[in-house]
Amino acid sequence: MPTNNEERSLGELFGELSRETSTLVRQEIALAKAELSEKAARVGHNVGFVAMGAALAYAGLLTIIAAIVIVLANAGVPAWASALLVGIVVLLVGYVVTQKGLTALGREQIAPAQTVDSMKENVQWAKGQMK
Repeated sequence: MPTNNEERSLGELFGELSRETSTLVRQEIALAKAELSEKAARVGHNVGFVAMGAALAYAGLLTIIAAIVIVLANAGVPAWASALLVGIVVLLVGYVVTQKGLTALGREQIAPAQTVDSMKENVQWAKGQMK
């Protein structure tokens, strides 16, 4: 089989183009999978913050409920005020953590940007090869 490009038949050139295009598509798919896996891991991490914030908010609710129980159990004793204050603080912490997770999730781009850029470069390259 001749190695000089000028001596190769049109069929050989199209065959090589087909093989290289197939390889390129497989590589682009592998890149997209890797990029999506990385993004999914970051999203999972941020979902953890949202869950932690929700759990803290729930603990705040339970603390407020405990304050009500203390008020009823110790009628006239101001222990309920401190329990209520703790409940409010826990709720605020839960809110802050939840907002942090939601903000991080809002900034996350799901689309595989590297793959899109690479595909654009490949299209430009292919157009150049056709000239």
